[in-house]
Amino acid sequence: MLKEINTSPIYTKDNSLLNLNCDKPEYYDIINLVRSLKKQLPYMDCDEAVIVLRAIKDLESKIDTKIKFKILPHVKEEIKSLTNNQLGKYIYYRYRYDIFPKTYELGEYPPVVQIEPTSICNYRCVFCFQTDKNLTNKKNGHMGQMGIDLFQDIIDEINGKVHSITMASRGEPLINKNIGKMLMYMKNKFVAVKLNTNASLLNEDLCRDILNSDIHTLVFSADAAKDPLYSTMRVNGNLNQILNNIKLFNKIKSTEYPRNKIITRVSGVKYNEQQNIKEMNDFWGDYVNQVTFVSYNPWENTYKRPVNTIDKACSDLWRRLFIWWDGKCNPCDVDYLSNLKIGQLPSESIKQIWTGEAYSILRDMHVNQKRNKIFPCNRCTQI
Repeated sequence: MLKEINTSPIYTKDNSLLNLNCDKPEYYDIINLVRSLKKQLPYMDCDEAVIVLRAIKDLESKIDTKIKFKILPHVKEEIKSLTNNQLGKYIYYRYRYDIFPKTYELGEYPPVVQIEPTSICNYRCVFCFQTDKNLTNKKNGHMGQMGIDLFQDIIDEINGKVHSITMASRGEPLINKNIGKMLMYMKNKFVAVKLNTNASLLNEDLCRDILNSDIHTLVFSADAAKDPLYSTMRVNGNLNQILNNIKLFNKIKSTEYPRNKIITRVSGVKYNEQQNIKEMNDFWGDYVNQVTFVSYNPWENTYKRPVNTIDKACSDLWRRLFIWWDGKCNPCDVDYLSNLKIGQLPSESIKQIWTGEAYSILRDMHVNQKRNKIFPCNRCTQI
């Protein structure tokens, strides 16, 4: 039987990566690269130029404060994979992603839009909300796949306004039969695209779909380097199958797409003391660019957790918008049953939802230390 680790009562979303194994940051080279954007400021959109200049000033400043833009190791890796034309938009996105949750600033659109191709998953991981039958029972209406028309409408609205997309949420994205079409429709429209997958469904066609797109970071979700630990945590999973699928991806990449700069990462949830980052690095390190754990947050039982006394505002309220497969919009996926629903596509636009009354009321309550009056925020430990 798995023994859950003793976790901190607070889950800090902007510092959830543990023991990230990637190249050491060539920090000053990155700073000089970002500084070079000063020459491009006159040609940028006004709002974009203001944010990029703020980022440059933070990076140049020798005064360290709690609210200061910094280049984290995994951000440095993303920057290294960009073209010069993409860098300004990336810094615009990343500054707002890192800083706006601390300053409570709000733009017309979110820094990141997180799109759920499907809420269906073929796994039942012990730490995941997929173990809750209130979610997975088809009669409750939470299970389904996003249609291509809705997806294209989403992309059309945010193209040029949002620069970062994450393709993942409650389900396994590769289950959606239109995932290849979705990835191609997104191509050349964003500068920071991430896809999360458990890698169980990877085949030659899907590998090529991913490599033909402009996904920047491909995250393989895996929490262990040996069995039976892997299959005990990732119920329905097969470690050998996942390893072979990742090897297949690497073979196709090296032989057919040698210039592709996609960053690959194995990321696991640090759920129990049996998991070992050295074992993870030793096992997965030859097959991906990065290996990490993310802090465990009890996603699987949000609604059953006791009410807590946390009064700090949740950072995700300024960071991202979650769009479920059916167009329902939610402020987070900790609330996987959508008690906090803030809007519905396509009857409202993303801009209307992001800056609308429902979301504004939620943010105001968090800022004014009233999250204990909101269900299930009053049971969530995420800040």
